[in-house]
Amino acid sequence: MTKSLLFLDLGGGEIMMIFFIILLLFGAKRIPEFARGMGKGLRQLRNATDEIQNDIQRGVSDVKRDVDLNRDMRKRSNEDEGQSSKD
Repeated sequence: MTKSLLFLDLGGGEIMMIFFIILLLFGAKRIPEFARGMGKGLRQLRNATDEIQNDIQRGVSDVKRDVDLNRDMRKRSNEDEGQSSKD
């Protein structure tokens, strides 16, 4: 079995074939431009996913805080009712 190199389960031969096809399609002069564009696109994608994760985490923490506040308010309300019934 060949050792896979990428998350797409591609071996060394397949990667070399992809690079060869890219070289034929874009030419040697345009490959650096293509690589820069791909790098910028991947960076933007990573930043967008980080923002989405942060938004989700903030939302979850807001909901958790609200649940904790409601629980504390109910606990205090129950304690107040218990004290007033003793009086």
